[in-house]
Amino acid sequence: MLFQLLGPLSITDGRDLVVLPPSKPTALLAALLIRPGRVVSTDHLQEAVWGEEQPATAKAALQSCVLRLRRIFAKYGIEDQAVVAVAGGYRIHADAETLDLLHFRQLVGRAAGAGEDSELYTLRAALALWQGPLLANVPSGLLHRDEVPRLAEERLRVLERVCDIELEHGRCRETLVDLWEVTRVYPAHERFSEQLMLALYRTGRQTEALSEYRRIKAYLREELGVDPRPGLQRLELAILRGDDLGAPDTGHAPVSLVASAPPPAALPPPHPLPLPPEDGGSPPATPLPAVPGFTGRRSQVEELVPLLTSAAAPERAPVAVLSGAPGIGKTALALHVAHLVSGQFPGGCVLLPLTSPDGTPRPTEEAAAELRDALPPGSGTGRGRTLLILDDAVHPDQVRPLLTANAGGAAIVTSRMGLAALVATHGGTVHRLGALGPEESYALLTAVLGRERVAAEPAGARLLAEVCGHHPLALRIAAARLLTRPLLKPADCAHWLRHGLPGRLSLADDPRMSVPLTLDEAVGRLPPVLAEAHLRLGAAARGPLTADLAAAVLDVPWETAEDVLERLLDAGLLEEEHPGTFRMHELLRAHARRAAVSSVPASAPGRARALPRPPRRGDTPQAGSTRPTALR
Repeated sequence: MLFQLLGPLSITDGRDLVVLPPSKPTALLAALLIRPGRVVSTDHLQEAVWGEEQPATAKAALQSCVLRLRRIFAKYGIEDQAVVAVAGGYRIHADAETLDLLHFRQLVGRAAGAGEDSELYTLRAALALWQGPLLANVPSGLLHRDEVPRLAEERLRVLERVCDIELEHGRCRETLVDLWEVTRVYPAHERFSEQLMLALYRTGRQTEALSEYRRIKAYLREELGVDPRPGLQRLELAILRGDDLGAPDTGHAPVSLVASAPPPAALPPPHPLPLPPEDGGSPPATPLPAVPGFTGRRSQVEELVPLLTSAAAPERAPVAVLSGAPGIGKTALALHVAHLVSGQFPGGCVLLPLTSPDGTPRPTEEAAAELRDALPPGSGTGRGRTLLILDDAVHPDQVRPLLTANAGGAAIVTSRMGLAALVATHGGTVHRLGALGPEESYALLTAVLGRERVAAEPAGARLLAEVCGHHPLALRIAAARLLTRPLLKPADCAHWLRHGLPGRLSLADDPRMSVPLTLDEAVGRLPPVLAEAHLRLGAAARGPLTADLAAAVLDVPWETAEDVLERLLDAGLLEEEHPGTFRMHELLRAHARRAAVSSVPASAPGRARALPRPPRRGDTPQAGSTRPTALR
């Protein structure tokens, strides 16, 4: 194999593998390999590489990009793999020996004519060629919009056939692993939900099978406003009646499939979250809030779903930390993922805020008492396994006792801080969220405003997304304003917002839907000296931030400036572009410019107040503090 397209785009000789960096030549290579051996038009390649903002000399720029790609081939000793210029475009030759996509299709074609045992083996070999998120390193909106879903559909068809064969041969437990994952990544794919219900029922897990039906039914009604298709409804009825639905798992003792149905009064009510264990207990008092119109964050979802649903030992209960700037969508992602995996948690899903409405941290004892009331009995066992969403943590010490109380369960922790100390002591993964990509922002506006309204003015919608900085909270506020004013065009809204950022990004009827108040609260959480540094940097600095620039703006030593930038990064108020180089989101800059004037002490006009030294080894927090030591 030479090129690997089914995952991050890579070049390999069978021993060493090189994942290509995100670049225009990488996007060009992906566009050619997706159509191997065929002429790909110049127009299509230009759009794949540059999108809508193509250079004035696009044709010459494409030729230059082809030359860079040929140099990459020479660097890795594959000069014979030529990119050929032909009339109207370019072409690259590949076959099943040199491109994993063609090898995958060859195996699928070969399996179609084989017996079922050979077919299953061959299809499993084909699926093994998929190595992670498709084209994750390819910076091309066109390919991710048009080609990635088409290629993913090829894999789903094969996986569906594999699960059918496994179920036909009574190997239900073998197929459960695949079905748990795919139903959470593709929650609207009813056929996979049907297969999962059947596999669970045949292995004697009737309650979980019915819980899966409630999950897909709730999802379809909330997201699409439709009911499950008739086949799923008939399957639910058959499971309730205890019908014989085929051979049980042949690897274990037979399971009775003819138990009498429970009386109607005993049937569980429809609910988007799983029922409590049969041996007692109760789910959280209120179901998890829905996240209407959730879009984007695909790579994070693909990482979080298998992490949280893995059958980990209690001492390795999965923990995922979602960090990032205020309003960037951490809680929305946590709730979306929780709805996807809720069927795996018989003890339910518990949302526990760790800050009060005014932004102050809740006492750990108060949060722990609320958690004890919410957890069902036996939450440390498989039957009572519970998913916690610990929302807006400000310090690892808030989180640690709550994880201990939910031993054997799983947790998603959202925080503006990185919570490195928590990961160091309890393990887990950290997923730092940034602004949405342009296509994700466009999809969010489409989901909220409706396809018809956005399609009537696509350029205006893209301009609005750009003015909002692709910031999720800002986009939802702008979209809500448009919903209440049906005659207002997205472009007009964008121009109006641009001249009053971020102050105009707020809704009068709900103070929580306000970018200025959200940012005020975030800055208010900082120690005063660090808050002042943030405002001065945002108001004075343009472009990337470095320790040298921060030292000049703040009039402090280089070491202190470096520590300030690291602390602002950990507080979610900066993003790291490269080691030592940071960036402040434009909404944060606008907020800092607006607030900086009032933060300068009146007694020292025009003079920057020197920041004290950074903390050193041996420094301790002040008594009663729940945060790391501030700059002193």
